Amino acid sequence: MRSGRGQALFTAECSHKFHFNCISSNVQHGNKICPICRAVWKQLPFQGPLAASAAHGSARVNPAIWPQMSMLSVNPLDELPVFGNPEPAVFNDDEQILLQPETAVGGEEGDEVPPLLEITTYNEFPATQESVAQEEFAILIHLKAPHVPSWVSTRAPLDLVTVLDVSGSMSGHKLALLKRAMRFVIENLDPSDRLSVVAFSSSAWRLFPLQRMTASGQQQSLQAVNSLAADGGTNIAEGLRKAARVVEDRQARNPVCSIMLLSDGVDSHNLPPRDGSAPDYGPLVPRSILPGSEHHVPIHAFGFGMDHDSRAMHAVAQMSSGTFSFIDMAGSIQDAFAQCIGGLLSVVAQETRLGVDCADDGVLLTSIKSGGYASGVDGDGRGGFVDVGRLYADEGRDFLVTVRVPQSRGDIALIRPSCTYRDAVTMEMVRVGGDPVTLLRAANPANAGMSLRVEREWHRVHATEDIAAAQTAAEEYDYARAASILEARRLLLESCASLSSDQQTQALVAELREMQERVLNAELYEGSGRAYLLSGLSSHSWQRATARGDSTELTGLVHSYQTPFMIDMLNRSQALQPEVAEALSRSPTIASSRSSAPTPAPASSGSPWTRRGLRSFRPAKSFTGLSL
Repeated sequence: MRSGRGQALFTAECSHKFHFNCISSNVQHGNKICPICRAVWKQLPFQGPLAASAAHGSARVNPAIWPQMSMLSVNPLDELPVFGNPEPAVFNDDEQILLQPETAVGGEEGDEVPPLLEITTYNEFPATQESVAQEEFAILIHLKAPHVPSWVSTRAPLDLVTVLDVSGSMSGHKLALLKRAMRFVIENLDPSDRLSVVAFSSSAWRLFPLQRMTASGQQQSLQAVNSLAADGGTNIAEGLRKAARVVEDRQARNPVCSIMLLSDGVDSHNLPPRDGSAPDYGPLVPRSILPGSEHHVPIHAFGFGMDHDSRAMHAVAQMSSGTFSFIDMAGSIQDAFAQCIGGLLSVVAQETRLGVDCADDGVLLTSIKSGGYASGVDGDGRGGFVDVGRLYADEGRDFLVTVRVPQSRGDIALIRPSCTYRDAVTMEMVRVGGDPVTLLRAANPANAGMSLRVEREWHRVHATEDIAAAQTAAEEYDYARAASILEARRLLLESCASLSSDQQTQALVAELREMQERVLNAELYEGSGRAYLLSGLSSHSWQRATARGDSTELTGLVHSYQTPFMIDMLNRSQALQPEVAEALSRSPTIASSRSSAPTPAPASSGSPWTRRGLRSFRPAKSFTGLSL
């Protein structure tokens, strides 16, 4: 307990502060739950003074969100220690997930089984000369995640932990827009989904445990998020440690779990000052949630503004198999979040693994171009794999494999692709076998050109390598070489007559041109070029959509890898953007951001899934394992 403006303040173990007389009266009437975050209190205000425990950076309550507690008094500039009990040692206070009988796993009676993942292959050339060995013959393997048609009534529910930077640099309109973006996320989650929010500045704290997004859960979450104020430094590592505890300690588990991290600054607590050498970003991410661990969960990182540490945020995403997005304008936060949750709310496959086995005895697998995905070729060259992990509805993945083709007078079977994955709704393992890939052999094969699909993928793979090389050159202050690398790849793509009308190639050309313009000098590169290139690398490495400046604009050229559900969420978000601009023009302050907010969408509008007649699947049991 402490005093403030002549009134005694009580700081609860969840770090929220209240006028002592008001909250004591509330507790005496039997309410032992925090009015903001709904945490159950073990230490109550009428039991006497609480033990002192420093908790710098704790959330500060905005009195405007609790008009019925008008006597609440908080000074947002107060830097004195906050007194309260420490957080629980174990974050096992998550709200239980919705359960339904095993017999209803497929949804309601009449629901059909969703289609399987598809495997399609494309040979580099339709035929080659017989009796001539080929040292490297390319085959494109395309994986296509199932489409979710309108008659499917279930999806996999989500456990989402958002980790939000509320350091001093986030004050004003930045924080107001972050709150609006979180409001969008909250309102588009369903009752089967659960959300927990972690905030960090100089330290980190959990606003509330994983709770279901029922109508009351959404309201409580909105109130907790609206209570945040910006102050202090930037401690990304502590924020991720708190998020990892939420993931590790939960008693129940929804089938899909993810972390979303947003920061506009540089970690001022865990990374040593630069001395010319690259810092070690490994300590930022707890080992317990990295790939290969029991609790692995991807972190989708969002770098906000021109001052964020894009190298650190990209490293965090890359280490965890997540994506890195660059938000250069404050008004784009909501769009970036919308695109991300559009994917997370449409997961159809997890633990996906592509297998490649050589068919003919003389065929050897020589390489697999898998981008950021872990892959390997057997020592004897007779097989290989790619760990693809999680797939959203309608997502595609392209992987180029090369094989050694022996001399042969007749047609030859090269490889047999296959795929295994865990259905995100039923949690059952599924195996899909692809057709054997056969190469025609002829004495005088027709002079057919290279497959357009294979040619396009080769260019994308090489362009990704060139983006990485340009980024390395720019880090070495050789901006002319960086621009030259990108220009050379762009000109080569523009000269390919076979791809001149290909939409994906034209999007890549536009992307390379934009990158080239952002690496022309130190000012451009440090301002936005580095973040733009790293976000592009993240997108192409995982073949997944990321936000890059205005790349979420549906009318722009650079929007590769977006799925129908991402576009649906973006449409919903961008329909609200004029109201955001109007609100900011009236008052760009935190205090007034709430009063200028538009009226919430009616409850009946629901998420895109609900609007399409879809609902979250209620799992028949709590799953103890996490997938990639």
